[in-house]
Amino acid sequence: MILQSPGDVAFNIINFPVYWYGIVLAFAVLSGVLCAEYISAKYLPEKFFIETSPLIIILGIIGARLYYCIVNFNYYINNPLEIIDIRQGGMSVHGMIIAGIAAYYFICKKYKTDFFRVLDISSCGVSLAQAIGRWGNFFNSEAFGYPTNSDWGLFIPVSDRPLPYLNYELFHPAFLYESVLDLFIFFILLKILKKSEKPGYTFFGYLILYGTVRIFVENIRIDSVLNISGMPVAIWVSLFCVIAGCIGVLLKNN
Repeated sequence: MILQSPGDVAFNIINFPVYWYGIVLAFAVLSGVLCAEYISAKYLPEKFFIETSPLIIILGIIGARLYYCIVNFNYYINNPLEIIDIRQGGMSVHGMIIAGIAAYYFICKKYKTDFFRVLDISSCGVSLAQAIGRWGNFFNSEAFGYPTNSDWGLFIPVSDRPLPYLNYELFHPAFLYESVLDLFIFFILLKILKKSEKPGYTFFGYLILYGTVRIFVENIRIDSVLNISGMPVAIWVSLFCVIAGCIGVLLKNN
């Protein structure tokens, strides 16, 4: 089976293109919010996630974009006006997570709500949203891995291939691998949330599981934007997430 993007534009309104990337992300965010709201029924005040989601979404987008621009600093310092142009893609899950955690910390203080319980439920919604959102990369022909010689893979147009791989057509669909694994994480987190009575376990489990998945996927991808000491920055951040998750679980057990 060969996967091939039909193109990044879904349709046009007059001369204004509407991109699949934005449609997929919008659907992913909506699914994550509704999922979190449904799960939170027995833990939090009614409509907590519905009411707080507009602020979280805005700050999450800002955090995701700023993080991406920071790791692509050399490009955006020379093209500063493109920082606000998110319609062409360029968002980081890690930036979104950092911004979301910070925002919920202050929201929970205001609402006098259990911060870690909110993060637990958010983690379930986020993992579902990530599983869906990765398909935005499919339409943009991005987030792909090394070339493959098998009868299946992701076809990448010449214009989107890295220079060393111009003669290859099929690549490992890294976005698909992460999407499937994120869906598994979602179901695992639901079980952890159901069985664990200590707030924070599900969130720390998310950090460990997603960090591990991202390390695996990043070792396959060939379109990483920044390397530090020979490793993509996403791997370093994911390692930090795994370590933080393990420390959190240990502290919760004491």
